[in-house]
Amino acid sequence: MTYKGFGQPLGQVLADAAARLAAAGVPTPMVDAELLAAHVLGVSRGRLTMLQLMGESFGAEHGPEFERLIAARVTRLPLQHLTGIAHFRYLDLAVGPGVFVPRPETETVVQLALDFAAPLQRPLMVDLGTGSGAIAGSLAHENTTARVYAVELSDDAYPYSRKNLEPLGVTLVHGDMREAFGELNGSCDVVVSNPPYIPANAVPREPEAREHDPHMALYGGGADGMIMPRAAEATAARLLRPGGFFVMEHAEVQAAQMRKMFQESGAWENITTNLDLTGRDRSTSAIRRG
Repeated sequence: MTYKGFGQPLGQVLADAAARLAAAGVPTPMVDAELLAAHVLGVSRGRLTMLQLMGESFGAEHGPEFERLIAARVTRLPLQHLTGIAHFRYLDLAVGPGVFVPRPETETVVQLALDFAAPLQRPLMVDLGTGSGAIAGSLAHENTTARVYAVELSDDAYPYSRKNLEPLGVTLVHGDMREAFGELNGSCDVVVSNPPYIPANAVPREPEAREHDPHMALYGGGADGMIMPRAAEATAARLLRPGGFFVMEHAEVQAAQMRKMFQESGAWENITTNLDLTGRDRSTSAIRRG
């Protein structure tokens, strides 16, 4: 697609862009083309659809920027890095190089925490390894009585989490989850974590994750990827009150390992493997023993 194509009907420009993305192996070519066009034009995706139905043309003045973004997406640079925004539940999060782009499957993990906290008065909730702030931000946004704390170790990710969480009133700490929030020991109602958990030899298939997500946010440490999940479990056991709730995301193939870890800890009861919306084993939850 060249600049001379702009001025054509918007639908045709989008179809040409989607064809390029499809040829590059982008999983959702038309969706990505529409989101990039909406970003360039400064409209919502719904408004973009209306413009197509009205037969509007793609203005030539927007051509160079749209071409730049499509060319970058063809190289499998993450869509969210190009727009600077990741959509997660009800939030639009600032993201970019150096921070893990939140995934839709994590939304089910957040829902488990929210469901547990719903009947509680001013629940105290902690997110271990917050990254962009997707989990902590959603907890604070959707339970407005909650007191939410979050910790992030990465120097690259922390500015994103700070930008995303400050407006939501989340208490954010730049540090190691293993040492954070000693003042909250034994008092928390809910702890949530999506720690790094990929085993050392399990390289992600998608170029977006393999080449652009920070390794610090992907690989859990050790051959089995369990060093950081074990750290999150130990910290959750330290922070939670008896009867408190912990839920941790993991890979589908790690469900049995996670259950074994929870059982061997001795700190947990009601250990449960939870499915995501695609029916995969996505998280393990448990209740802190008294």
